[in-house]
Amino acid sequence: MIDTKNIEISDYDYELPDSRIAKYPKEKRDESKLLLYHQSNPVSEDVFKNLPKYIPEGTLMVFNNTRVIQARMHFHKDTGAQIEIFLLEPYAPSDYEQMFQTEGTCEWVCLVGNLKKWKDGLLTMNVNVGDDHLEVTAENKGSYGTGYLIEFHWKYVKVSQDGEEEVPYNFTELIDKVGELPIPPYLNRETVESDKQTYQTVYSKIKGSVAAPTAGLHFTKEVLDELEKLHLDREEVTLHVGAGTFKPVKSKTIEEHDMHTEYFCVNKSTVEKIIAHECCALAVGTTSVRTLESLYYLGVKIINEPDIIGSQLHVSQWEPYEKDVTKENITPMDSLCALLDYMDKKGLSALHASTQIIIAPGYEYKIVKMLITNFHQPKSTLLLLVSAFVHGDWRRIYDYALSHEFRFLSYGDSSFIIP
Repeated sequence: MIDTKNIEISDYDYELPDSRIAKYPKEKRDESKLLLYHQSNPVSEDVFKNLPKYIPEGTLMVFNNTRVIQARMHFHKDTGAQIEIFLLEPYAPSDYEQMFQTEGTCEWVCLVGNLKKWKDGLLTMNVNVGDDHLEVTAENKGSYGTGYLIEFHWKYVKVSQDGEEEVPYNFTELIDKVGELPIPPYLNRETVESDKQTYQTVYSKIKGSVAAPTAGLHFTKEVLDELEKLHLDREEVTLHVGAGTFKPVKSKTIEEHDMHTEYFCVNKSTVEKIIAHECCALAVGTTSVRTLESLYYLGVKIINEPDIIGSQLHVSQWEPYEKDVTKENITPMDSLCALLDYMDKKGLSALHASTQIIIAPGYEYKIVKMLITNFHQPKSTLLLLVSAFVHGDWRRIYDYALSHEFRFLSYGDSSFIIP
């Protein structure tokens, strides 16, 4: 029996030379390498475009359709000091969809770079848009959790022969104009124009992430078309990837590591499809894993607390590891049927919830039976997730990848794993 909380992160370290970190993607997404792992077979490899021939017909594949926003904004003070504001999650309005349609003013929880140079006052940015101009101000309302609450105000002034006129301008338009796409810090380079396309999946739809669900970056329309021929079911969930995905584990044991919270949305039809597949799915990426596995624990909550309210639909970090006789007797099918019944009674077409789940050795997967994922940083929670999935056999995968010239991290190669 693994004592998950006392796992020492040093046991999940490996040497990753900088030369093996892919700084840019392959010119064609599906030309990346694909590692093939099945616990009872030798590790092998292929090219990602051949993925469809390894997936059993009729499989349920679950993709994360989140879209990365241009979450990094640079303001300059009169002194010349640059202040970077990095959007983390919406505060007012708190709903992502409402936030991106908001006009004129809003509040976000943010990280602030060079904060010591911004002790008080407003930051102002003026941007010319042809003959028109856009004015943006930011005010620091104080610390909030691990970040700061920043209030933004903006106005777009259109100039014509008849004079100046302030016109509606929503937050999506604002960050598309003044924001910068936040590529991962370990790439150690500036964002370039091509990242706006290559750091998005071809099926991304719902804006909200500050990092891409990178396992999905390998898919092309051609690969998706080939998958359709397999008569499999494709479903999409939305989990907005937070900056915490890059947060290293700095404590000796993972018990002392504070997992970040991420928000997700799952349609009722997707829950029905998972049930129809007897609670077995192929997850594309670790964010899809976190979403699918969190559904089980939400169903357990509903079984134990039938009157639970929406704001309590949250999976805490250590919830899966808490001993509970009631929970141990609840099957994934029981849980998801309870979740579906809850949605029916509440008249919900989609479930909105959040998760702080940490998946590490000792965790028992409930829904995810196959996984497509990239190669993750040493001593990261994502490496712990993979180790739990392959019952501790992660080194065999990573030794093969390191010795066979695989490219690592967000723009690197991928793996298809069946434990």
